[in-house]
Amino acid sequence: MLKYEIGTQLKEIRHQAGWSLTRAAKETGVSKAMLGQIERNESSPTMSTLWKISTGFHKPLSLFVDNLLVGVDDDKVRSTHTTFTSHKQGLKAKILFPFDPRFGFEVFAIKLSPEQTHLSEAHDKGVFEHITVVSGQMEVCIKGRWKKLKAGDVLRFTADQSHGYRNMNKTIHAEFHNLIYYS
Repeated sequence: MLKYEIGTQLKEIRHQAGWSLTRAAKETGVSKAMLGQIERNESSPTMSTLWKISTGFHKPLSLFVDNLLVGVDDDKVRSTHTTFTSHKQGLKAKILFPFDPRFGFEVFAIKLSPEQTHLSEAHDKGVFEHITVVSGQMEVCIKGRWKKLKAGDVLRFTADQSHGYRNMNKTIHAEFHNLIYYS
């Protein structure tokens, strides 16, 4: 189901932008062949590829997978079910709140495996990330320097630069919430 949602949303957003696959490949840094495979539901993008696509289109990541939840009434309880896994980088991300233009943000719950690092490319100008460490310890790389964080720590930074997350612990997962604000 998730592969279908991503392919359908990608095709719709690309058509809304009036972009060909060639233009989308140029703007996102993802090959034309890969974009076509995603749109035809022949391939599921990795987390890194999906971030490249969303950044290239200047759209929040959750719009590509959870668009049906935008505009849901504020007082209704819902289950969080959309999860991405990047086995290569030992990262699982679950969408807690998809992007809603009324508020300008999306929220993810992220679990980083022991001894794993996840590097992220720069987002658009004006994008901020707000990290809240829920459990374990982790480090966040900003401007080439790693900052240590533990459960209960919070950090806000401009995300229009390369950045990263890592868990140096050999046995314990690091869990954090990431609120991404789009100005």
